[in-house]
Amino acid sequence: MVSAYINGLGVGAGLIMAIGAQGAFVLSQALKRQYHLMVALTCTLLDVVLIGLGVAGVGALITETPELMSLTQYGGAAFLLWFGFCSLRRALSGEQGMQAGEALVSRRKVLGTTLAVTLLNPHVYLDALVLLGSLGAQFGEARWSFYAGTVTASTLWFVGLSLGAARLAPVLSSPKVWRAIDLLVWALMWSIGVKLLLGA
Repeated sequence: MVSAYINGLGVGAGLIMAIGAQGAFVLSQALKRQYHLMVALTCTLLDVVLIGLGVAGVGALITETPELMSLTQYGGAAFLLWFGFCSLRRALSGEQGMQAGEALVSRRKVLGTTLAVTLLNPHVYLDALVLLGSLGAQFGEARWSFYAGTVTASTLWFVGLSLGAARLAPVLSSPKVWRAIDLLVWALMWSIGVKLLLGA
């Protein structure tokens, strides 16, 4: 049981801590201090559900449905490219939309974007449902201990990233810093979106 938990913690941390669409959005919201804890907890809850489904064996159904994978792939790519474009436009125009502490968007819009960044990204399904699900299955009856380890890693990462970045927000209040963050978000979103379009 302990071994399965530690394995889940390590593998989960390795996958989840890689800065992707989810991580970039959590970081940007935390630095803006716009509903950042809600974003972090939503990402964590989605991981809890998706990884749980994967460990329960649902992941195989995703890989066996090419139409669903294609829909998710191209829909996710379109959203990520659009989201990245908005970040790039802010950076180039010098808009102050990334200033720390400004509440420029509604709670509903932030929640909707969080769900979209997560659920429209096929990599989330491949990592959570397929990869972690198949790894968890190897532990047999201890697979739920493996699952607990991955959920722990997800919680620590998203909540820690959110709280840590929010604390740094007053220090990183320079418009140049926010422009750089927007450019970073743009680069990450577009790189993931292009990879999805190319089927990588």
